[in-house]
Amino acid sequence: MPLEPLLPLFHRLNREHFEGSLAPGGAPLVDLRWSDGRMRRTAGLYRRGRHADGRPLCEIVLSRPLLEPLPQQALLSTLCHEMIHAWTDRVLRVEEVHGPCFRGRMAAINAAQAEFTVSLRHRYPLPGGGTPTHRWLARCPRCGITAPYRRRVRGLACRVCCERHHGGSWHPSCLLEFLEAA
Repeated sequence: MPLEPLLPLFHRLNREHFEGSLAPGGAPLVDLRWSDGRMRRTAGLYRRGRHADGRPLCEIVLSRPLLEPLPQQALLSTLCHEMIHAWTDRVLRVEEVHGPCFRGRMAAINAAQAEFTVSLRHRYPLPGGGTPTHRWLARCPRCGITAPYRRRVRGLACRVCCERHHGGSWHPSCLLEFLEAA
């Protein structure tokens, strides 16, 4: 599918599922753009912060290499997923990733229509075929959960154990151990 302009889709989804709250007065609260081609493992992202020169940054970026060959349902699902992130951050002013506000809005959108399904994680094929190779295996010493990683990450803690034992706050007792993958 050729790349579609994102702004008309954004406004449509905003009207249908966010009561127009992401574009008060018609001006979007976030910038929208296709990636420059380097985003190859994730379908989209929402980020908020500052540019290097100090200007505010708030944008949704969708992966051109991942979404371009897929049907429009994949594009709508990914855009809507990132719009939920923007909605929880900019409208509700709640800092969460896939918490209760996010999941509640996702469930409401999925129940209200059948054109696409919003999910927490995509299962789209990665460009270049095949599955990525992972050099490291991270293991939680507390619960034993393991997850593959391409590189070691310092200070990474088990989310499940942090939520279960420390109210969602990072704690050193939940630090992941990185083992070389076989």
